[in-house]
Amino acid sequence: MKKNFGFLAAVLVLTLAILACGGTTTALPEGVLFQDDFSSTSSGWDRVNVADGITDYDNGVYRIKVNTDNTDVWANPGLSFTDVHVEVAATKAGGPDDNDFGIICRYVDASNWYSLIISSDGYYGIVKVKDGYQELLGMSEMGYSDAIKQGAATNQIRADCVGSTISLYANGTLLTTVSDSEFASGDVGLLAGTFDEIGTDITFDNFQVLKP
Repeated sequence: MKKNFGFLAAVLVLTLAILACGGTTTALPEGVLFQDDFSSTSSGWDRVNVADGITDYDNGVYRIKVNTDNTDVWANPGLSFTDVHVEVAATKAGGPDDNDFGIICRYVDASNWYSLIISSDGYYGIVKVKDGYQELLGMSEMGYSDAIKQGAATNQIRADCVGSTISLYANGTLLTTVSDSEFASGDVGLLAGTFDEIGTDITFDNFQVLKP
C-alpha cells in the first residue's frame, strides 16, 4: 500500500545550487508556451550532481535520480505561468517500482507548489506543498490505476492547472481532479522521489507547456 501523504511532517528535498535562467528562445507553435526536448543543455533547467541525487541533462533526456530515502528531488526551468496544460514522457531508468514522479505546476518557491505524480507500480496522486508540508489532495492515500504502465515502461503524464481545478492524466486517461485555490501561478517543473527504498531514477523527454 502506498504511503499516506497527509501526515508527512515536511518535504525532504535536494537543495539545488543553480537557479534556472530561462527556456528556449526559438519561435514556438501557436498555443505552446514552452517546450523542451532536452537536446540542448542550455535550455535553463537545473544541473546538479551531488551525493543525495542528480538533476541534469543526459543524452537527449532530462534525468532525476534520488539517492536518499523518503525524498523528493525536483527541477524547474525558471519560468512563470498561470493556467497551463503540461505534458511529458517519463521512463523509469532504474531503481524501485515503489517510487513517485511527475509534473510540478504553480511552483512559488521551494516550500509552496503542486505536484501531480504517478509511480512505477501503478499509483497516483496530487500533492500540495504549503510552507514545506505535504498534503495529498482529494484522497487519504495514493490511488491505483491500470492506465499507468508499470516497471520500466514510458508513461505520458499530463497535468492541467486551470483556475482552481487541478487534473492528472496518464496515457490519455483522467486519473483524478481536485479543486484548490492556494496557488494561482508559478513555475512548472519535474519531480522524482523515493519512499523506503533509494535509487529512483527517472528520465523525462518532450516536455511541453500549452495554453489550456
